[in-house]
Amino acid sequence: MKKIAVFASGNGSNFQAIYDQIQLGVINAEIGLVVCDKPQAGIVARAKSANIPVFSFIPKDYETKSHFEREILDALQMHEIDLVVLAGYMRLIGSTLLETYANKIVNIHPSLLPAFPGKDAIGQAFQARVKVSGVTVHFVDSGMDTGPIIAQQAIEITDEDTIETVAEKIHKVEHALYPKVIQELVSK
Repeated sequence: MKKIAVFASGNGSNFQAIYDQIQLGVINAEIGLVVCDKPQAGIVARAKSANIPVFSFIPKDYETKSHFEREILDALQMHEIDLVVLAGYMRLIGSTLLETYANKIVNIHPSLLPAFPGKDAIGQAFQARVKVSGVTVHFVDSGMDTGPIIAQQAIEITDEDTIETVAEKIHKVEHALYPKVIQELVSK
């Protein structure tokens, strides 16, 4: 069975969706590690309550990104991780991880890339008054949301929508699409 690591910086709702799908047998993998750059984030508590090992760190405690990525890499290798799944991890991945896990790091982004990359994609789409947005799952490269696209799913934005209802639609799609893509990747 393949082992995945989930990287996150926040509450961990995508982590929970992935974990739940593993428990239901929809994803044939195991979460072997959670990596978090904010030790007080909600994902840390979620992972610990599920008895999943956690590597948390404070980036400013390190001289450079390569220093903390080296420690992350050691943890990934110690836990024999096959696939890295970004789920609200708010840092660009550097060469230390990209070189070792080439085409083995995936991200979910709340827009139809290449539209609205970076932070607050839902807000960007809402402010631009687009009628269609969505979710993209892509491989991670050295750029900001620029890696090869694996899957996308659109949502409609109506005149009645608020930013909150758009976010709800996006999260619903994320929690269905990401587990499906992860299962496809771990079954290869």
